[in-house]
Amino acid sequence: MKVFISADMEGISGVATNVQLKKESEYQRFRKLMTEDVNAAIDGAFKGGATEVVVADGHANMSNIYIEYLDNRARLVSGSNRVMCQLEGLDDSFDAIMFVGHHGRQDGSERTVINHSLSSTSLSEVKINGTVVGETEMNTRVAGHFGVPAVFISGDDAYCKEVQETLPDVEAAVVKRGIDRFAAELLPPEKTQKTIRKKAEVAIKKAKQVEAFKLHGSVTFELDFKLTSQALMTTTIPSVQLTSPTTIKFTNDNIVEAYKLMWACVIIGMSAEHGIFAHINR
Repeated sequence: MKVFISADMEGISGVATNVQLKKESEYQRFRKLMTEDVNAAIDGAFKGGATEVVVADGHANMSNIYIEYLDNRARLVSGSNRVMCQLEGLDDSFDAIMFVGHHGRQDGSERTVINHSLSSTSLSEVKINGTVVGETEMNTRVAGHFGVPAVFISGDDAYCKEVQETLPDVEAAVVKRGIDRFAAELLPPEKTQKTIRKKAEVAIKKAKQVEAFKLHGSVTFELDFKLTSQALMTTTIPSVQLTSPTTIKFTNDNIVEAYKLMWACVIIGMSAEHGIFAHINR
């Protein structure tokens, strides 16, 4: 049983505000908590029957997890230059995917902690074939292309409810109760990590009974950017169409290729926020 873990940070135990995740603030504390939550999921996965676990660090610069503290039975994908974003390394050799420390979408519940859709500075909304999706739902569809079912999530209660509307069979470890985008009622990590471990074990034990979320036929993405400049600059890619001052649309033959194109558009959008050469001093 080969298991892929996609790890984010906003939904980690103890996180209530994005200030805690900034490098000049309490970031180092929460890197450790992120690693500990991931370790709990790894341990639960092995208890449930996993024989191999790969973890993809998927937050911000994607190099947050402490490799020196990571469970030594797992391997870590770290660093941000990836063509598959939070899913780098995933293929059809995996039997299940788990999402640790993830968060709700930008336009989801007002109680979801640090809710956003992939890039908090760029995107307001993402649609796949007309359906609004968050990161977990989007990644689940990509995993489905490889026949890999989503079996586990951890994060705040509003995020878990949001995802289970689409994925009712997923095991959900609630690590906090969302109050506002920047407030939460927290549980001690000792308790939440026990929950993560237990739910992860259950998830892997029943993974073979969970169906992958497969899309058939061509895939259409619609991305609503926060700034007109972000949307317009993505049309440097010939297949990308501007459908409103802030919205783009493109169609591809399958979800994996569409996902890569989506990620390219987000990278361009982030670069265009202040002008693509704004960071260069001449």
